[in-house]
Amino acid sequence: MSAYTPPLIHPTALIHPQAQIAPNVRIGAFASIDEGVILESGCVVEAHAILEGSLTCKAGVRIFSHTRIGTPHTRISVGEATQIREFCAIGCEGEGETIQIGPHCFIMAYGRIAGGVQIEAHTILTNAVVLEADVVLEERVIVGGLSTVTQGCRIGSGVMVGGASYITHDMPPFTLVEGNRAEVRGLNVVGLRRRLEKRSDIELIKDAYKRIYRHGVDKAEAQRIEAQSDNPFLKRFCAFIANSRF
Repeated sequence: MSAYTPPLIHPTALIHPQAQIAPNVRIGAFASIDEGVILESGCVVEAHAILEGSLTCKAGVRIFSHTRIGTPHTRISVGEATQIREFCAIGCEGEGETIQIGPHCFIMAYGRIAGGVQIEAHTILTNAVVLEADVVLEERVIVGGLSTVTQGCRIGSGVMVGGASYITHDMPPFTLVEGNRAEVRGLNVVGLRRRLEKRSDIELIKDAYKRIYRHGVDKAEAQRIEAQSDNPFLKRFCAFIANSRF
């Protein structure tokens, strides 16, 4: 007797006739897909997920069970190969809001993402993270579980946020952030070593960090270093600090 092969689309799934579903998309039992949804090649939508509004999922996106994304009035895009785990709520309270989630991101269970949020590539949100309206996470950010990023904050590239943190202002690239209220605790040296090939680049950032954070946050010093340097990583670090909300 041959093994049972389940259908790509479960017969109990509710799919609007105008939804655009690639031929090899898998959709689980009792999932609900609205008319404005586009699911590109290789996407997986597991049981009881609800997708509404104008939502585009690029190739290889996987949405796990009991997650809800969008309302009839939201515009949301999810980048290639991103995974969104169980019981997440993304854009479920906004009217006409736009949310952008980049490629190769991993959003773990019970996450809540409000309208206006932008998440760039290779970002990880661990369990029960809350991103309030208009938050921006640059690429390769990691946010520890049970953390909240409050409205309008920008988290720089390569930041690692400790668990149960409460972030109320911008956080510069390549740093370690922790606390309630969260503050910069140091540089994410491990992340820098994984990302930057030249040790000299890392040493420049270390030196700038010491000068800028010698007594609080010296934005004027950040401006001076940025103006005098031609190193792209150092300039990015210093320009972020000079123009951020602290």
